[in-house]
Amino acid sequence: MASSKLQAALTNAANSNDKSAAYSQILNEVTTSTYSSSDEQADNLILYFNSLSSSSLGIISTKPLLTSLIQSLHSAPAQVKIKVGGHIAENLQSQTASFEEQNANVREVLAQGYEAEEEWSKAAEALQGIQLDSTQRSVTDLVKVSTWIRIVRCYLEDEDTVKAESALNRIKNHTPALQVLQEHPDLHLHFQLAQARILDSRRDFLNASAEYLNVSFNRSVAEDDRLQALSAAIKTAVLAPAGPQRTRTLGRLYKDERSMDTQEYGILEKMFLDRLLSAQEVDTFAASLAEHQLALTADGSTVLSKAVTEHNLLAASKLYDNISTSSLAEILGLKDSKDGTAAERAEDYAARMIEQGRLRAEIDQIDLVIHFEAVPGLSLTGATRDLRLWDLGVQGLVEDVERYAAAIGEEFPNLAAQGMVNG
Repeated sequence: MASSKLQAALTNAANSNDKSAAYSQILNEVTTSTYSSSDEQADNLILYFNSLSSSSLGIISTKPLLTSLIQSLHSAPAQVKIKVGGHIAENLQSQTASFEEQNANVREVLAQGYEAEEEWSKAAEALQGIQLDSTQRSVTDLVKVSTWIRIVRCYLEDEDTVKAESALNRIKNHTPALQVLQEHPDLHLHFQLAQARILDSRRDFLNASAEYLNVSFNRSVAEDDRLQALSAAIKTAVLAPAGPQRTRTLGRLYKDERSMDTQEYGILEKMFLDRLLSAQEVDTFAASLAEHQLALTADGSTVLSKAVTEHNLLAASKLYDNISTSSLAEILGLKDSKDGTAAERAEDYAARMIEQGRLRAEIDQIDLVIHFEAVPGLSLTGATRDLRLWDLGVQGLVEDVERYAAAIGEEFPNLAAQGMVNG
């Protein structure tokens, strides 16, 4: 409850001949706790603001007093910032045109209070109430970008990627803002990381992996954070749909020497080398994933299980020329479900990947056999297939013999010359 002594002082100030001086003196006394304990501070400041707003002081005289009041909140506890700042912001909402500077300042204070209490979405909403495209006050592009980045980061703390993306798009659609990012590496880093997290949450894993990898190369980031970004790049690459594009991404990550220092290196290596993944390896990897990365897809499987199934299918295509759908289902660890038998589900996976151009194969639906492409450009079935494979095998053998003979000649030139003379 507000101080009765303060109430009396404000009544006298409202009737004073020099209201500005009287209100200024009271504000100084209120902020130094002359009238209140810390528990009463918020109520006293609200009472002061209400009295100032209802006084007959004009806008010109009110502005500096209001600015001083808001300035005093910067050193106040978080709860005081929220209670008083929220009250002032709500009352200024209908007078924003007259008090734009004060509205911006109090919302900054309000956001600080919410951030201290980890109420991230409320902090973002407070910042969104600031007029950044004002004609009455000068707002630099740097301030605009800094505010938008701060809003994005607050929403991401609450995993609200939809609103975070909306705020991020304001930067993308503002040409001067993009220039600011180029001139300020710290802001550009926050922008990249926010973009990666948004792409990750939308399950655009390949593009998210690329953004995380870019962050991991940033020399201004601490070494541990760079390694964490690299781990995130590996995780998202593993979760991406199997196919040529993911293979290229995995290759880039596998060749990065830093990857050996991450916990995800084992699964990265197996995926890049097209080796089959065991259930135990998948479970260990799943334990390190975020909640949204384990969400169910439309067919009832998780993002991870779907990615692993597609990977193992591609790995099987490297091991076999052909395989029955039932045997493939066993390798993939599929079970009968309401969507069909395990063999039918294996066939569906293969058909989808063939249709999307991520797997070169043909399905014999009569014999329930899948024929994989052994050599690029070689027909998958037909009378000449085996003969063509034999020719290619002989060609490879001859090339190997020629290559080894050349290597021996380079290593032992005298022996090679003697052989030519004897021949």
